Amino acid sequence: MNRFSSGIHPVREALRGGRPLDKVLIAKGASGPRLQEIIDLCRERNVPVRFEPREALDRLSKSAPHQGVIAFGAARQYAELNDVVEGAKLLVILDGVEDPHNLGAIIRTAHAAGANAVILPERRAAPLTETVEKAAAGALEYLPVARVTNVNQTIERLKQSGFWIYGLDERGSELYDQVEFSTPAAIVLGGEGKGLHQAVQTHCDVLVRIPMAGAVSSLNVSVAAGIVLFEWRRKNAGAATHVSAGQSARK
Repeated sequence: MNRFSSGIHPVREALRGGRPLDKVLIAKGASGPRLQEIIDLCRERNVPVRFEPREALDRLSKSAPHQGVIAFGAARQYAELNDVVEGAKLLVILDGVEDPHNLGAIIRTAHAAGANAVILPERRAAPLTETVEKAAAGALEYLPVARVTNVNQTIERLKQSGFWIYGLDERGSELYDQVEFSTPAAIVLGGEGKGLHQAVQTHCDVLVRIPMAGAVSSLNVSVAAGIVLFEWRRKNAGAATHVSAGQSARK
């Protein structure tokens, strides 16, 4: 469980002091100028706000007084997208990975494979909790993690910066070990059990798949991440910039 602060004053001061926060919960029906100030501070600092039943906040606060507001702190500060894109050769985008152990394992693998950053959406994604930090086995000290509002918009922005986007999906038309990965590249991985959202698939340049020999049709997302990321590394030793055959221009 990630650290939390409850009560109007502690949450307001956490926001004012720039503490890394994953989200702020506000009780449905709660109002007043002090709560509105917290909402405004969240908007300024790009901290997601969710409105939940008061009973949910009672459970989460473990009976501590919360005055209708609880803030959950992140184990690490999120990076800015602008800072991780410039000069990057490989980015990893996660489309709905909600298990903290999977997220930590992917961060660890991404760092080992030479990725420059991991990008998460604000919603439907595991936050940077202590569980993630532990599963990453120290990689969070070296690999920045950025959080974005919209994955599809982020993909389009990366395309404009020269990135080729490779989505990993069991229905992909290309085999992962036969694709000539270009550099810079972004590899997009879907969530547990669901894979890539349809809208995200349509924004990818290439959909790749890992052929399966057994009866199970898919791998754990962190295992799949390791296979594809290290294939990129194998084909891009030294991260030499190139454009693969047949990819000289986008459709």
